[in-house]
Amino acid sequence: MGYGLGAFLLVVGLALALAVQDTVSGVDLTMIGWIMALVGLAVIVLTAVTWNRSRGVRSTATTMHADGTQTVSERRTEY
Repeated sequence: MGYGLGAFLLVVGLALALAVQDTVSGVDLTMIGWIMALVGLAVIVLTAVTWNRSRGVRSTATTMHADGTQTVSERRTEY
């Protein structure tokens, strides 16, 4: 999944919801269009959230002191 799938669902859903005037027996094309548009928007938002979460570099350093104790420090660098 990604931005492409989300954009595709959003465009097709908005086209069905706003531009299509045809009717199919037993199927509400307008409602299907709105559902597809909302799912497309959700895919775009979820893709943005997951891609931003994986950005950055995390490094861990362990320092051994003369008395035998250890200090662990963690550093995260954002892009």
